[in-house]
Amino acid sequence: MGLSAIDLGVILVYLAASVGLGVWVSRAAAKSTRHYFLGGNKLPWYALGVSNASGMFDISGTMWLVLLLFVFGLKSLWIPWLWPTFNQIFLMVFLSAWLRRSGVMTGAEWITFRFGDGPGARLSHLVVVVFALVSVIGFLAYGFVGIGKFAATFLPFQLSADPRQNEIFYGLLIVGVTSIYVIKGGMFSVVITEVMQFLIMTVACVAVAVIAMNAVSPEMLRAAVPEGWANPFFGYEVDLDWSEILPHANDLLVSEDYSPFAIFFMLTLFKGVMISLAGPAPNYDMQRILSARSPREAAKMSALVSVVLNPPRYLLVAGLTVLALAFFAPTLRAQGADADFELILPFALKNYVPPGLLGLLIAGLLAAFMSTFAATVNAAPAYVVHDVYRRYINPNAPEKVYVWASYVTAAVFVIVGTLIGLQMPSLNKIILWIVSALWGGYAAANVLKWYWWRFNGYGYFWGMAVGVAGALWLANQPNVSALYAFPAMFALTVLACVLGARLTPPTDMETLMKFYERTRPWGFWGPVRRALDAKGTPVAPNRDFARDMFNVAVGIVWQTALVAAPVYLVIRDMTGMWIALAIAAAGTVILKFTWYDHLKDAPDDAPAGKRAGAPTAAKGAAL
Repeated sequence: MGLSAIDLGVILVYLAASVGLGVWVSRAAAKSTRHYFLGGNKLPWYALGVSNASGMFDISGTMWLVLLLFVFGLKSLWIPWLWPTFNQIFLMVFLSAWLRRSGVMTGAEWITFRFGDGPGARLSHLVVVVFALVSVIGFLAYGFVGIGKFAATFLPFQLSADPRQNEIFYGLLIVGVTSIYVIKGGMFSVVITEVMQFLIMTVACVAVAVIAMNAVSPEMLRAAVPEGWANPFFGYEVDLDWSEILPHANDLLVSEDYSPFAIFFMLTLFKGVMISLAGPAPNYDMQRILSARSPREAAKMSALVSVVLNPPRYLLVAGLTVLALAFFAPTLRAQGADADFELILPFALKNYVPPGLLGLLIAGLLAAFMSTFAATVNAAPAYVVHDVYRRYINPNAPEKVYVWASYVTAAVFVIVGTLIGLQMPSLNKIILWIVSALWGGYAAANVLKWYWWRFNGYGYFWGMAVGVAGALWLANQPNVSALYAFPAMFALTVLACVLGARLTPPTDMETLMKFYERTRPWGFWGPVRRALDAKGTPVAPNRDFARDMFNVAVGIVWQTALVAAPVYLVIRDMTGMWIALAIAAAGTVILKFTWYDHLKDAPDDAPAGKRAGAPTAAKGAAL
């Protein structure tokens, strides 16, 4: 089934509206780099929360989630912890507020706030810029691969009999269109267009779920899946057998990345907790937090992401999976060893959604791609222009120069990310490398920076340098699982961090006192508190560790229930749905009293001038 004229019209109108809106709001972004990168810290938390959720609702990730639910069934609910999805819980409970209190513009500028401006701090500043840019390129390649696979399945003008060539053509076309409004508009453009895009995506998600529930009965679904598919619990192995229904689906079940499943889950949980304790990577998530008007609003924004992202996204994932299980499995079976399970999403749309609505759904999924792509591209110039060009090369240029430099930087990274994406045809491998190798190398140094006073810029530099080098090495080792290499990489980076810190002088106490007084993390900060006491400005320690960890545990259960409920609804397991909703409701009530009622912009004893996450006076900051 091809696209009707109505479908093509809806898509073209949507793309034109996105570009037009992005260019229109670019007038606000062009005022200064703070407006370009952070929206002038004037955007409300709920707009940032919807924007952040829209940016995470990417097409490549959605294709991956459909693949996982198709093959692993309800056991796939645990696999996104690999990302980890529950990092939003750590952010909402304490890390977003800590980060926003700094008042900085980028993650690299935060390094100066934490480590000062000595040689070690400058080294750590540069290495976090390198990590951020490697991360941006990885995400751009990931987005390019996903949108190419998606668009080439059903859009017209197939240029070649080779599907890969068509994927490249549409990837280049859509990346080019998206880049116009992103590069011109900065954070204002990103947030405004993403709020519009999220509304479209929500309509699309509900529509697909309704279509699937009307087209596929519970009896049809049971006949299309192996025993245990609808059970979220597992043993040592995943305990599913596709051999009688779709033999090649077993290849993923027993692959080195996911088997044995119990070991995979334990590694996923350990890695997820470590990465979550480290705080957000220097990408679009961090930029949303730094863009919030206050620390309290940053925390509420992170909480809203889980609420608005997971239910509609999993309505879409479950609806497409159910349609594919009932009607597309025979095609996959006929393809044999050449079956590409990553194409389940576009094939389900192409064959089982009626004309007119199909155009709206494609527009919504293009919106999903554009949201993620926009947020990722917006992060690159923040680091190159603000943290390198402005800081080290041209510190006194007019604001217009920095804004134009941001345009050029964003364009260069789009091109580089696209070129990398041309060499990476598999979404699953890219995702596993990003979440296990790249973020695995990031974890140790970024955990220690929050919780250990003696950790200095040299320790951060060596930990991150070893981590980035290890991630790049793993990218060239096709026979090594990045997830199973995580414990060794984590141990190696911890060693590099500790040796780098202990063999060099500590950060000067004045810097540490300013950091601790404003941010007030829990952890090992006794010597800094004693120095503040001696200076005559005593501060109370953060005694919220137990409550924060309780809220994290409740929040993870609450978030998982929000993911499970829409899946149970679409597969017509009403008992499972009501149990999930009851758990989510109970979690909401608990968090109201144990988390929301305790939110505050700054510690109670913080000086008045340091209470609301005002911009720091760090060198190069746009005040």
